[in-house]
Amino acid sequence: MKKSYQSREFALRAGVTVRALHHYDRLGLLKPSRRSRAGYRLYSDTDLIRLEQIVVLKSMGLPLKELAPLLGKDRTAARDGSAGLAQVLARQERVLADKRRQMDRAIFAVTTARRALEAGSGPDWTLFIRIIREIVMQEDTDWTAQYYSEEAKAKIEARRHLWSPELQERVTKQWNELFRDVEKLIAEGVDPASERAQAVAGRWRTLVEGFTGGDPEIQKGLNRMYADVPNWPAERRATFQAAYGIRPEIQEYMRKAITASS
Repeated sequence: MKKSYQSREFALRAGVTVRALHHYDRLGLLKPSRRSRAGYRLYSDTDLIRLEQIVVLKSMGLPLKELAPLLGKDRTAARDGSAGLAQVLARQERVLADKRRQMDRAIFAVTTARRALEAGSGPDWTLFIRIIREIVMQEDTDWTAQYYSEEAKAKIEARRHLWSPELQERVTKQWNELFRDVEKLIAEGVDPASERAQAVAGRWRTLVEGFTGGDPEIQKGLNRMYADVPNWPAERRATFQAAYGIRPEIQEYMRKAITASS
């Protein structure tokens, strides 16, 4: 007779938390073999094999929501899904390689700055600015990538060379001016469908297209990202609001203005 384990015992045996087991169950990734008469989840050694597969793929950075079709419902299905797994792994390989390149640039910038200080030439603030830019780029790529398709990410990378510090400074100034104008419209109670509001909406679109290049695939990812602001990492949300002064009221007003023009 096969040995059965309740959630806590199985979690200890597998090196995961009971909470993780319940989460995998809800996602349909790891259903317990059966339940006891009292309704408790009961797992088997066969379940441990599947759990190990989940843990391995998760540790490689694959989203949990993508694992179900790769693992299949049984070993046969898992073998049939090997082609799909190969594609996902190839994609993840590209993502990790991109992260490595970004980290290498950040390390090079830090090393260059350190050597300059050790040489007694004093702090080179240009180098420090470069360090910050490289590290921020690394962090931004990590958390915003989830909103973009592979096609969109490739297009964004291809456009990266167009984005100079001078252009960033100019665009930031334009956004800040636009936000101040929107706040005036809100304070005056101007209808989002009015001519004044539509003129501001046109400026908004122009600035957005400066990033997307007018590409609809990049735009889709951008829309998903800004629709998910409440779920952004707290430090990113705070930085964004502090840097641009954008408030939820501004976003809502512009959403109405853009909707009115479409």
